[in-house]
Amino acid sequence: MTITRRKFNILTGAGALTWGLSASAPALFGANKPRAVVIGGGAGGATAARYIAKDSKGAIDVTLIEPSRRYYTCFFSNLYLGGFREFDSIGHGYGKLASDYDVNVVHDWAVAIDRDKKEVVLGSGARVPYDRLIVSPGIDIKYDSIPGYSVDAAGVMPHAWKSGTQAQLLKARVDNMKEGGTFVMVPPPNPFRCPPGPYERISMIAHALKQKNPKAKIIVLDPKPKFSKQALFMDGWQQHYPGMVEWLDPGAHGGIKNVNADAMEIVTDLDTFKADAACVVPAQKAGEIAAVAGLTDKGGWCPINPATMQSKVDDNIHVIGDASIAAAMPKSAFSANSQAKSAAMAVRAALINAKAFPARYSNTCWSLIATNDGVKVGAKYKPGTDKIEATNTFISKVGETSELREQTYEESLGWYDGITTDMFG
Repeated sequence: MTITRRKFNILTGAGALTWGLSASAPALFGANKPRAVVIGGGAGGATAARYIAKDSKGAIDVTLIEPSRRYYTCFFSNLYLGGFREFDSIGHGYGKLASDYDVNVVHDWAVAIDRDKKEVVLGSGARVPYDRLIVSPGIDIKYDSIPGYSVDAAGVMPHAWKSGTQAQLLKARVDNMKEGGTFVMVPPPNPFRCPPGPYERISMIAHALKQKNPKAKIIVLDPKPKFSKQALFMDGWQQHYPGMVEWLDPGAHGGIKNVNADAMEIVTDLDTFKADAACVVPAQKAGEIAAVAGLTDKGGWCPINPATMQSKVDDNIHVIGDASIAAAMPKSAFSANSQAKSAAMAVRAALINAKAFPARYSNTCWSLIATNDGVKVGAKYKPGTDKIEATNTFISKVGETSELREQTYEESLGWYDGITTDMFG
């Protein structure tokens, strides 16, 4: 039987692919084409798949492996919590990658990587062969990094730090708080996805509470003594939400000793905090497939070559986005998108001898504090000998005009539209 690309996508999309792909690889992936496979369909993986396919002009067979049929971005999920966006507006499909760029989109879990055979093993049991592999699995949550926290506890005190429905759960819990109730936020320790993210989340929940529950309180039990854009956020909280937000560093609260989700309590050396709603974000690590494949170090992240994003463990594998150790670059969607383009260029150079230019990376992280009050931080980077290095940096300043802050917010909206188009076509 001849299996066309359309039939292949229907089979894999339906979860009906139960035979090994390696035995029939030439028929499926093109006997005369080199094969690039991408694991993970987020800001890094979707971008990499699209750029390899687009810029190789059909010379490389590209497969994207992603279990979710619709991807909900973590970036801008805080704006959903604050009431600035609808949930559907942060959801995106993979149809254009398949139809417009001829990417094989396989909706299945990558459960192992056979590095000797150069095959990705899927949850269905199928094997996808590759000549070059890009791994962009994002993060996994280290639930046991906080005593008492667990997968079950996340159903009551959601972390909402991965794309999906946890953001909806968190919003529902905040919206249903009793009048004058208490929201407790436990940010994660370094390193973690989106350094300003917890503090934008606090701002957006404060914004929502100010509209519907103005006597409510927010308590932040931070494991860190300082955080990204700290002066900007604290100034914003004082200006927009005076008396609502109380931030406690570890010197003040003494550390998180236990989380009791059933009682909605968070125990510290200072006190036991009773929450009407809570967001608990534990420590993080590279997505599980990276560890299973032996690509991580003792810290749980993936060392890379800064010039190509190649794994320091396996030259045939590139690791991009949150899972990688990108040194000066934060774990952000912008960073992942930037790294994806350099990795895609390196893959094309390796597989079809395309010209490769020196890698250049960039990042900007926007945060919304209140209506039209946007701030940002960012930098440009270059690959150094051993790590990615910042070449220049910028950050918003306390006391900027309302016109500039509104302009910064509008800039972030344009970026969101631009990056999601860059990811999904």
